[in-house]
This record gives sequence, C-alpha cells and structure tokens, in this order.
Amino acid sequence: MKIAVTAVSGQLGQAIVEKLKETQDSANIVGLARTPENAQGLGIEVRAGDYDAPEQLKASLDGVDAVLLVSGKEAPDKRIRQHRNVIAAARNQGVKKIVYTSIQGPDKGTEFSPIVQSNRQTEADIRESGLLWAIGRNGIYIEPDVEYIESYRKSGEVANSAADGKCSYTTRSELAYAYVSLLTGSAHDGATVNLHGELLTQRDLIAYLNKTFNENLVYREQLPAEFEADRIAELEPVIGKIIAGIYHGIRIGAFDNPSDFEDVTGRPHQSWDDYFRALIT
Repeated sequence: MKIAVTAVSGQLGQAIVEKLKETQDSANIVGLARTPENAQGLGIEVRAGDYDAPEQLKASLDGVDAVLLVSGKEAPDKRIRQHRNVIAAARNQGVKKIVYTSIQGPDKGTEFSPIVQSNRQTEADIRESGLLWAIGRNGIYIEPDVEYIESYRKSGEVANSAADGKCSYTTRSELAYAYVSLLTGSAHDGATVNLHGELLTQRDLIAYLNKTFNENLVYREQLPAEFEADRIAELEPVIGKIIAGIYHGIRIGAFDNPSDFEDVTGRPHQSWDDYFRALIT
C-alpha cells in the first residue's frame, strides 16, 4: 500500500511520516508539500502538493492508495475549498482511503468557532466523498506552553481566560502514532475519533511546568474580552482573536471530551508525568 501524507513541511506532517517509517517501507510513503524543497531530508519521495493546485494534486496522488490530509491553515472559506481540491484529486486518482486531521473545539460562540466550523464542513465533505475514511479530532498541542516557558518565567504567571475548564491536551508525537493506526488499520474506518491525553486544567498544567522547570508560576484568570485584548496587543488581530477563542472554548467546556486514543492505538496516550519527566532527562 502506498500512503501519501500532505503538508510534510509542517511539524505534524513530518511527525506522521517518521512514525510511518517505523512500520512501513519508505518506498511506499509519499510526502506532499507546497514547496517540496522545504521538505527534504525525510528519506521519502516528496511531490508537489499545493492545496490550491487541483491538477498538481491529481498528478501527485497518482498510484496512491491512502492519503492523510493535514488540515490547512488558511482562512475558513479558503481552507474548505483547498481541502475539497485534495478530496477531489484523491477520488479522481482512485485513492481508496482518506484520513483527515480535524480539531476539537467550540462550534459557535467564540472567535475560534469559524475554524471549527470549517473543519466540520471538511468532515462532511469526506463522509460524502465515496472513499473509505477516518477522521481524527485533535486535542490542543501542549508543546507551545512548554516553548513559552521563558515568557511565563518573566511574568511569573500564566494568564488566560480558560478559568477552571478542562482541556484535551496532546502532543504531535502521540497524534502521529494515532494517525498511523488510522491510515494502516481498518477498525476505525467510518469513525470520527477524539485524540488526546488526560484532561488538564490550567492549574494542572502550571503544576507540571513548575515541577519541570523549577518555577513558582501562578495562574491568573482573565475575562475572555480582557484576554483577547492582550493577545491582539501582543500578536495581531487575526491570530490574537483565534488564540483567545481557543481559551474561551476551554472555559465553556468545548475541550472537555472523552478520548478515543487508546481504542484507536491499542495503548494509552503518554501520561503527562512521563511527558514532562522526559523534558528533564
């Protein structure tokens, strides 16, 4: 079986390729990238894979049996069109199965909701494609909080609007493991699954950060509008609103979901004790 993974110049796409190589012959893995030269060194064939180029996508999916569609990063309307280009190319080239990296989150009521809605539309498009399919709904990456430790250290706090909401955190490595299972197995064909580890509140997360980095960070709750204003001031309006919308979603329980990770992979998601312990060693 020849498997194609899109967006292999990105972190999730690369992580999935590396996990695939552990169980599949590299000759049977194809990477797609908008700029192929940015995805060299993976030890696989890399083909052009611009979501805005339907004919290019058709050529690049030639001979492929299953494709992993990594969700794009454009504005919601454009993202839907781009994903439809990949789905159409897969169908036209005789691809048998498509797996999609969707997201969890609030369908309405936050600045993040339009992105969630665009993912739900792609999910519907995939279900109606006539192909075999599986859809994973990713939790929130925990890595950015770890990478942001210096900023937390400077302020002595983690401030956001999540309040006491529980969040379905995960890592790119664990997601990659799950997507390999969805691509190469059939037990979850026709299923939509949540992929994340143990739920954490912000105070839970801070406790891990404090223990790992020998800090004394505290949590400061902000109102959603206050946090949004802070994010816009530090970043820029579009990104600031999206980030604020994610934390608003945590606040209202949109990321407090059961996980299907163990059912999909046959093993538990990496524990947060193990994840943070590995950052020290």
